[in-house]
Amino acid sequence: MNREEYMLEALKLAQKGSGYTSPNPMVGAIIVKENQIVGRGFHTAYGEAHAEINALADAGEKAKGATMYVTLEPCNHTGKTPPCTHAIIKAGIKAVFIAMPDPNPGVTGGGTKFLTEKGLEVHTGILKESAEALNVAFIKFITTGLPYVIVKYAMTLDGRIATKTGDARWISNEYSRKFVHHLRNDCDAILVGIGTVKKDNPSLTTRLDEGTGVDPTRIVVDTHLDIDPSAKVLTQESKVKTILACTAEAAKKREHLFEKENVLVLPVPTKDNRIDLSELMKVIGQMKMTSVLIEGGSRILSSALKQGIVDRVNCFIAPKLLGGDGYPVCQGDAPINMDNAIQLNKTSAYLLGADVMIQGEPQFNNICD
Repeated sequence: MNREEYMLEALKLAQKGSGYTSPNPMVGAIIVKENQIVGRGFHTAYGEAHAEINALADAGEKAKGATMYVTLEPCNHTGKTPPCTHAIIKAGIKAVFIAMPDPNPGVTGGGTKFLTEKGLEVHTGILKESAEALNVAFIKFITTGLPYVIVKYAMTLDGRIATKTGDARWISNEYSRKFVHHLRNDCDAILVGIGTVKKDNPSLTTRLDEGTGVDPTRIVVDTHLDIDPSAKVLTQESKVKTILACTAEAAKKREHLFEKENVLVLPVPTKDNRIDLSELMKVIGQMKMTSVLIEGGSRILSSALKQGIVDRVNCFIAPKLLGGDGYPVCQGDAPINMDNAIQLNKTSAYLLGADVMIQGEPQFNNICD
């Protein structure tokens, strides 16, 4: 195996921590000696040992004189766990290959510098782009304090997300729905508007075939806090909270109706008589949630795009036509010129059964007020 192949193995290990490490990044590490992998490790969960420590433990005495491949620059500071750089040196590792530097502005380069000063051979940049893509949410969070925001929706070929009666079960097929549950597992929070709750009464939980998965924190944007206290999002047997984002006035009047351990009423500033999603993202970031999946409805999707808070769009297109009235993807005022449409960059297309998923990153600098 060459260096890129070894790093790819480390990236595959890192992916195993998806859904469990936030607000930490996903990290994988392998230890190679005499062209053989003698140790493997990944960061399994927030607060637990880092990937390097787990790989060193797996390698044992074989780590002496070996080479480590790690997807993120080893830490040289004490946080929830001791510095990984010290453990690497103590184990006798002779060389370290690093995919990407630590994006945390306060510690970038510290681990690399320390290891180099201690006489280790250090190389950086192997499969850097792949490592950055894996931790795109962490990178945004650690550099801005804001969560990485994904907008997801399923639509018919004529651009409808529901019939005129609100029926949306099911536009997309089982393969697309399974993909969405993996998205939920990967994100810290899932956000919908009160209209979606009233219409569909969703659970907003993660349901994977393997019987695994982590429920995201449920966030309902409910300006006037008029959600039914018996709604499924408030009565789930789940380890995570449901957050009700509303105005301060609504909280004063109705907060007493939602005095449950797993429910948080959260007053948020408004914009144009609606919850200001930009302000809500700031609060979510302060709560150490690094990623948010917005699933609708059409007004929430429109507001999120207009406020420019979206980092990625996942659109599932089903080979179906309503051929008439129905709910559009977005509701509200739109640009009158196509030049002012939101352009998606870095687009990809995937076939999920008969559905097509388009993924891309919106560019907002051409939006006109």
